[in-house]
Amino acid sequence: PDHPLLGPTLKGLKLWGLWMGAGWNPVIYNTIHAWAVFFVISQYIELWYQRSDLPSALRNLSVSMLSTVCIVKSITFVYWQNEWREVLNFVSRLERYQLSKNDKTTNCIIKKYTDYSRRITYVYWSLVTATVLTLILAPLVDFLCSPEDRLMIKNGTKPYPEIMSSWAPFDRTRGFGYWAVTIEQSLICFYGGGIVANYDTNAFVLMSFIAGQMKIVRKNCERLF
Repeated sequence: PDHPLLGPTLKGLKLWGLWMGAGWNPVIYNTIHAWAVFFVISQYIELWYQRSDLPSALRNLSVSMLSTVCIVKSITFVYWQNEWREVLNFVSRLERYQLSKNDKTTNCIIKKYTDYSRRITYVYWSLVTATVLTLILAPLVDFLCSPEDRLMIKNGTKPYPEIMSSWAPFDRTRGFGYWAVTIEQSLICFYGGGIVANYDTNAFVLMSFIAGQMKIVRKNCERLF
């Protein structure tokens, strides 16, 4: 109720640790952000080891750059937390004031851009979720759909398929090491997808708010003159 436009966006930001509260939450979420930073560093370490294998290095680099974008978004949002709070609280405060006046034209404009923002937010979240699931399940599909690869993996001539390349201080191609890295990479995919989905939709909703407020200004000017 306090955030007519930004309700779903703020829930997403809170869930992924970008919009922090009091107590232990900041400590827990900052630990998760730090873990993500170290994971990205491990990707660049692996990239250094792969520098002689150009196809693998380029494939690793493309994923590492996406991971870097996610980390930059999360770190900057947390670092500028107070500034973001001022912006988002201003948006909600202004909308509550406008809605309290019960002006039909203003309420209609607010409802239109709010509904539009909701649709885009949920569609974008669904798209990111599908992308993350595809990324995580791609090695499994590759393993199940290629009998030759399964035979080579079974006789030890080829390692198990991986979600993405990252360095680890143990053998990550088989056994416990493989499953540990797979679980870690699956979690980092969900983390990165959530960061991108919530950061981007927050930016989009704010742009929709500005566009809607300009329409309200135009209507007010028409009535004034």
